[in-house]
Amino acid sequence: MVSPMPAKEMIDDVVKFRHDLKPTGGRKAHSESLLGQRALVRIDGFMRVTFACFLIAACAAVPAQARLKKIQITTKESPTFGGYSWPGVGQYEKIVGKAFGELDPMNSKNAVIVDLQLAPKNPKGKVDYSFDFYILKPIDLAKGNHKMLYEPPNRGRKTIAALNRGVGGNDPGSMKDASLLANSFLMPQGYSISFSGWDSSAGTDTTDFNTTITVPVARNPDGSPITGPSYEYIVSPGASYELTYPAATLDKSKATLTHRVHLNDLPEKVPTSGWQYNSDGTEIALLPAGTPFVKNDIYEFSYTAKDPTINGVGFAAVRDWNSWLRYETKDDSGTPNPLAGDISKIYTEVSSQPGRFLNDFRYLGFNQAENGKQVFDGMMQWIAAGDGISMNYRWSQPGRTERNRQDHLFVEGRFPFANVTSTDPITGKTDSRYAKCALTHTCPFAVEIFSANEYWVKAASLMTTDPTGHRDLPDSPFTRIYFMSSMQHGTGRSDVKGSCQQFQNPLDSQAVQRALLVALDKWATAGTTPPPSQVPKLSDGTLVKPDQNSTQFPQIPGIAYSGLKTTRYLLNYGPNFYEKGIPTINPPIFKSPYQDNPANGPIYPSFVPKTDGDGNDLAGVRLPEVQVPLATYTGWALRAAPQDNDGCEGSGQYIPFARTKADRLSSGDPRLSIEERYADVETYSSLLRNAIDKLERSGFLLPADAKVMLQKNLANAGSRGLVSKSAPATASHH
Repeated sequence: MVSPMPAKEMIDDVVKFRHDLKPTGGRKAHSESLLGQRALVRIDGFMRVTFACFLIAACAAVPAQARLKKIQITTKESPTFGGYSWPGVGQYEKIVGKAFGELDPMNSKNAVIVDLQLAPKNPKGKVDYSFDFYILKPIDLAKGNHKMLYEPPNRGRKTIAALNRGVGGNDPGSMKDASLLANSFLMPQGYSISFSGWDSSAGTDTTDFNTTITVPVARNPDGSPITGPSYEYIVSPGASYELTYPAATLDKSKATLTHRVHLNDLPEKVPTSGWQYNSDGTEIALLPAGTPFVKNDIYEFSYTAKDPTINGVGFAAVRDWNSWLRYETKDDSGTPNPLAGDISKIYTEVSSQPGRFLNDFRYLGFNQAENGKQVFDGMMQWIAAGDGISMNYRWSQPGRTERNRQDHLFVEGRFPFANVTSTDPITGKTDSRYAKCALTHTCPFAVEIFSANEYWVKAASLMTTDPTGHRDLPDSPFTRIYFMSSMQHGTGRSDVKGSCQQFQNPLDSQAVQRALLVALDKWATAGTTPPPSQVPKLSDGTLVKPDQNSTQFPQIPGIAYSGLKTTRYLLNYGPNFYEKGIPTINPPIFKSPYQDNPANGPIYPSFVPKTDGDGNDLAGVRLPEVQVPLATYTGWALRAAPQDNDGCEGSGQYIPFARTKADRLSSGDPRLSIEERYADVETYSSLLRNAIDKLERSGFLLPADAKVMLQKNLANAGSRGLVSKSAPATASHH
């Protein structure tokens, strides 16, 4: 037996070996020894890796097992992007098609997939599935950077445009604007880019390159349909509503439909004479026929469903697709892998829902391929925070997302919430999101970026505090966490209110995301650590309870403040649900009020960011608009009538400052006016330049983006009435 090497000596040897592995020129081989993976000496105080483990991992002969049986190319456009050629990289091509895979339900790496044993089997005893894919790659791979960016689409739709400076959409290769393509972010660097289906909520329509997956339906061992409790939360208008799962019976007495206006109103039961199923039990509609569901009112439908899809197959589909692209040369019928031998690193890029998918992907151990190797080297997580996804459960609905008014009763936020080890005070379980990948030495680096909205609607503070809410947690050696101060969930329009009381929050983080992707790449390739985490903390008083006295949010005339925040409960879905993933109570029994009500289950305490005197968040990565403000920006918002003062979900608020002192005093606004803050545009410009320079020096902005950010904000200042000190007096303030 080989005795363990002392930890420091082991690190030194592995680091030296990694250095020896670095290529001196030319293309880097796609197949890297596990000795080249970073050393896991200690993760969260519970594990040590011995040198013997590295030897076993490096030397064991593992057959290729990424079970993609076949790829079927339906579209190949070479060149794509209208033939545009990037200096040093050349032209790109687009490859679109469908992949067909199979899973061995007896393989331990697939055992975590709920109901996989109940899937129909092919003659080899395997489980079949298929999905759509879309690839963009340099025609001459030798000119690329030998790295791939993978995006799991959001409900079938691609979201890469923001990161890629506007080059995106659902068919990015169709873009032909030369000026836009020249300014793009990814192609000039030589990245290959891939998308693939994983989410059953994307539907089955592949029009406009919608990216779908086909997963099996679970059946009882005797082949009869599985039935059980299912639940729908309905806030969309229309004369009918399509159910996620078909009804097991058309007997309306076995189902319940309720209606209410506000979240905390008492639900009123809709009589069975007031609604109906369609003929096959796949839709419900209100009666009399043609009566629409009231937009933004809340309807809940509980019923007995049949034929649950095995949605957890989506995790394996993403694992096996990326593993195949990275490690294999062809499919079973000899069709070549278009990226064979080229990929040295794979990074992920997401927006929102797919980030929660990847949170569970990491946690459930899917970053280890069936051949034992690592799938993703780095993850850039945007607006996902610490939540998972309603996916690896029976009757799951991956398209759902909990916010401060919607979808509270779908499984999303469950322990562990953090990337480091903590103990659940309710169940006594000790765990972390990185525990399983630590055991297999397949942990990806990650930059976790999220907005203020995630604190208010998704209890994001649990990612950085212990589950009792008593102390801050340290960083994982694999992750950095960046809170985008005062941002809503994504970027809104400052001239649109939608269903909210105030205008949407226009803060935009895409430039920070680009800088942090560069940092992630340096971390994964050269070991250069990214900027330190930037989050509010209990220890310094910047993470607080949501009441106005604690947050110190100012009393702004006309702005309602209620401190409305999502509560993270341990909900009761029936015995053994959290072990087996099969609910017997669905939805959980829940009572008004939804917030902070112990009658609904044990509560994990969560907190929100404290603000400055203007109402802008103190901690985190503060964009120039927050450091040198012309307005208050919030990550939360409240609804307008008739659902007034309910949460306005992912939206934030844009609350401009008064232009002049006289305007401010007239309205009673405690926030200083623009006139009182910045005497002229030169004063504002100097402060703005300093803020942008600081972000660039700290690694949160690239030089090209810093220049654009300065121009954009100066133009905005002009529109808000700031003028040059040399301008004629008659032009001031109006």
